[in-house]
Order: sequence, then C-alpha cells, then structure tokens
Amino acid sequence: MRILYDSKKPEFKNPFGTLLPGEACTLHIHIPAAVCSQRVECLISLFDGSKSMSVPMTLQARKGAYEIFRGSFSLPEPGLYHYYFRIYKPDGSFRLFKYGDDTNMEDGALWQVSCIPEDFTVPDWAKGAVIYQIFPDRFSKSGDCDLQGKLTPYKLHKNWDEEVDWRPTPDGQVLNNDFFGGNFRGITEKMDYIASLGTTILYLNPISKSFSSHRYDTADYKTPDPMLGTIEDFSQMCREAHKRGIRVILDGVYSHTGSDSLYFDKNRSFGGNGAYCTKNSPYYSWYQFDVWPDKYNSWWGFHTLPTVNKLDPAFIDYIITGEDSVIAHWLKAGCDGFRLDVADELPSEFLSILKAHLRKLRPDALLMGEVWEDASNKIAYGIRRRYFVDGQLDSVMNYPFRNAILAFLRGHDDGRGLADTVMTIAENYPPQVLLCNMNLLGTHDSIRILTALVDDFEGSREAQAQRRLSAQQYRLAEERLIMASLIQYTLPGAPSLYYADEAGMEGYKDPFNRRTYPWGRENKTLLAHFRLLGQLRNRLDALRLGDIHFFRAGDGKLGYTRQYAGQTLRICVNRSDVPWELPAGKLLFDRSLGSVSGDVVTLNPGGMCILEEV
Repeated sequence: MRILYDSKKPEFKNPFGTLLPGEACTLHIHIPAAVCSQRVECLISLFDGSKSMSVPMTLQARKGAYEIFRGSFSLPEPGLYHYYFRIYKPDGSFRLFKYGDDTNMEDGALWQVSCIPEDFTVPDWAKGAVIYQIFPDRFSKSGDCDLQGKLTPYKLHKNWDEEVDWRPTPDGQVLNNDFFGGNFRGITEKMDYIASLGTTILYLNPISKSFSSHRYDTADYKTPDPMLGTIEDFSQMCREAHKRGIRVILDGVYSHTGSDSLYFDKNRSFGGNGAYCTKNSPYYSWYQFDVWPDKYNSWWGFHTLPTVNKLDPAFIDYIITGEDSVIAHWLKAGCDGFRLDVADELPSEFLSILKAHLRKLRPDALLMGEVWEDASNKIAYGIRRRYFVDGQLDSVMNYPFRNAILAFLRGHDDGRGLADTVMTIAENYPPQVLLCNMNLLGTHDSIRILTALVDDFEGSREAQAQRRLSAQQYRLAEERLIMASLIQYTLPGAPSLYYADEAGMEGYKDPFNRRTYPWGRENKTLLAHFRLLGQLRNRLDALRLGDIHFFRAGDGKLGYTRQYAGQTLRICVNRSDVPWELPAGKLLFDRSLGSVSGDVVTLNPGGMCILEEV
C-alpha cells in the first residue's frame, strides 16, 4: 500500500493550482495505518530557501486501511514555493517527496505551489482566443514593393512559388536576405480569409526596418520595413482587423538590435552616428564593448546581432517610458500588444517596467513571452524567473503542450504523459494565464507540424530542401494533424495557427518552415477542418473558458471535459487500434465515428468527437 497524495486532485489539495496571498489552502494526505504515523507535517519554503514554515497535519479520519491527515496554510506573499511531507513513526521519521517510490520515498522531487499577486489580471479578449501567426514576407503580396530605403544587399524573388534561399555564402554565412515581398496590404486583402479561420488575434513576426527577411535584426524600431509598406498601411491593416473583431500583436525584439542599424550602424548606413561609429553616439551606452568598436557582446555569438544593455536608462526610455517610446509608437499606430522575443534574456526589472508602462498606456494591452519550458519555475542564466509571481507576463508560448501532443500522436506516449503535462501546466500557471497561453503546433522556429508528425529526417540542408513527404506519409500526417489540432483547439488556452499549416504546408527547420503561402493550392480538407475548429471555439464558451478534467488517459485513448457556466463538453480521441464505447451526448464534432446506438457512441480507431452533455 502506498501513501496517497496527488496535488492535482481537490481531495488532496484545495484549491487547485496557484494561490493568492493569505488564501487558505487545505491539504489531505492518506497514509496506510500500518505505517503507525504518530505525527505528520508539511514543510513549505520559498524556492530560494529564504522563508519557510511547518504546517502540522492532524488525523482527521480513518478510511479502510488508511489514516487521513489534514492541514491548512496560507502564503504571506507572492513567490514560488515548494513543499514536502515529514512523517513521524515510533522508530523515527522519513520524508515524502513527489514521485518517490516504495523503496526510497526520499528520492524524488518537491511539490510546487505559486503565490501570485492579487491584482494580476490579463485582457479578457485574450482568454480563449484563436491566434493566427504570420511571417510577413511570406504570407501575401499586394502590388509592387517599395524598395526606397531598403538595406542592401538583398534579393527579391520574381516568382512567389520559388524555393527560399538556403545556401550559405562561400564563407559560411546564412544571410536570410532573400525576400518575396509579402506586405501589409497583402495581409489586409486577406483579412476575410484570416477571419474565416475564427481568428481573434493576429500575431506578426517582426515588421520593423531590418536587413533580413526574418527581421529580428532590427535596424529602426519605429519605422516599418519599406518592403512591408508605410505606417499608414500598417494602421489600415489594424483597422480592418479590428472591424472583424481581430486584435493585432507585434514581435518585441528587445534583447538585441541589428549591427546594420540606426543604433549601432556598423556599415554606416544611417549616417555614422551609431555606437560602432562614435563613443559620442546617443546609443553608445546601449551596448557592451570589450574593445571598441570591433569586440562587443552579441546574441549567441552572431556578430550581426549586438546585444543591448536592457537596463540602460537610455534604452528603457527609448523602448518603454519615453513619450514617443517604441511601445507607445506602435500602440498609437494600432497594435494591441506585444510578444516578447527571447523573454528569458530580458531581466526581471525590464519586464516589470515594461508591463507597468504598457498597462498605463493601454489597460487592456497583451504582453506575451517566448518561453519554451514550464514558465512557472524557469531558471534562465542562473536566475529563477518571476513571470507569474510578479505578474510580468499575461501569456507565454506553450511548447510543453506541443511536445506532449506530438508524443501522443507519434505513439511515444499512450496518453498518460499528455494528460500529466496538461494538468501540470494547469496546476503551475495562474488560471488567467492558462486561458490565454499561446497553444501552438507550428511556429517560425519549429519544423512544420505536418512534417514533424511523421518524419524525423535530420539530413543536410540541401537534402532538406529537396525532401518531400511521400503520398503515404502525407496521408498519415494529414490524419494526425486533424487529431492533433482537435486536441489543440479543445485544451485551455489560445490555439495558435502558424500561417499555411491549415493549407497543408510541409517543411523542415528555418528557412524551410518559412516558405510562401500556397495560394490556390491549399489542402481543402485541412482548411475546412481548421475553419470548423475556429467556429466551434468561438461558439462554445466551455472551449474558451472552461475548466478541464481528464476522465480517461492511457492505451491510446484521451477523454476530458471542459466545463463552464453549466455547459459540459466531453472531448474524446481514440488513437488506439480498437473501438471505444462512450456514453452518448449531443454530437458537436465527429470524425471516424463508428455508430450511435441508444445511449452509446462508438469511436472507431482514429476516431474523435466532441459531445455536449444534455
């Protein structure tokens, strides 16, 4: 018999998940009577060990062969806390850790619980949103490109359907300086298409004037890249989005700039007033030089991306607090928030200043961060991050969900791992953050989801450029993507669709995941499926705002409920090779449904459905 404690279940920890300062939390632990427990305590401390408390747990009841001990506590201030149990017996004591086993219960991890600020709010419009992500150069082109002021050298593709440039220069550099001419007007003209996918947030990769097609090497924060259009073109795009109930968020790239920029100006493209050109530059304090001007800190060693001193007062004023700061400039132009590139590399003080001033400028602006792991306990560069316990980020990119969905669809997990990942994130994240997490399957930084679902090829870039899925692989990938996206769109958070994934685009890592949208050659089955998912998402409050509970996870079967305001939806996914019988309900979505007979619904292998309990 094992000691029973599961922090994800209300019979053991109530309330579920994060706490507010002073909020009472009750724990129950079930210990076999044979242990002869004389005393039990729960030891809680901040993760840095600076504050700790002991919570006595008293014997509350006996249930069969178990004794149930109960204790209550509250946390005094926001922070990330951890805890474990100590159980005293007549002949000594032992500690109980998470994932401990019967042979050594002291070999395991600590449970965690976060205390978050009482005034931590997120924009209501971001809760349960549907996000559409666009890599601007590759989505849609309207008219000719305005090349006035465009940094050189560059290549402008003559044909929209040409392959992206992937070959490095003779000295091994990958320049990313080939362009297709996607622009603001092209996006504006496709706004009805974007809306047809149920989109409520449009997220654009960087749009500021830059040297590269990815535009993460910012040249001028306040000027749109001339290939994309003018500031008025951008504002018109935002107005058309807003007419359709779509908010617009931009990539905030504040870890580094481009070397070829107004601020650094290594190539003297901007008049020779950058930090590389003169120590009297107003931007000199932004950068850290070991030996001026040629030895300087750069992002991951890329000399074209000099890093900035994020806490430099001049930089903070320019980006955040100045009257015409970068964030004020783009909010005024029409955007509704920002996604922060490499949020792990932005100091806590910078994030706190940014969040406070953003809210001052617009109380309902969204601030999302790029984080690849569990953001609640992330350690980056030796520092424990405080994204949630200081209320710094409203949302993060939810790669843990993506990884779990891929593992389930690829057969590396029978469903239990996915359920555990989902409930761990639900437990560790503030509930308001959970509802607006960017739940992604594909992004500009990952292999196209259609490819990732069936192919692990890791050949050369030349081989990746030429490789395509076979007809058999493509059919399998299509079926898996339909199942993966159903899970994605029915979990808590904001499902994010990377442009052209709905069209059946395939491809490996950058730059092959950044090909142009295949207008006129879309996979119509996938496109119709994603449109249906977007419509269901926006129509059903329980999918956008509901709590989640798993009633089945294992043997290739997933079953969970989303409940909100009296509405209960059951989502059932059968990845196994045997039928699955379920209690009937009102069918809202089904695929590969076996039969409906009386009170029983049968899901064939590969089947899935959404049932509303009536």
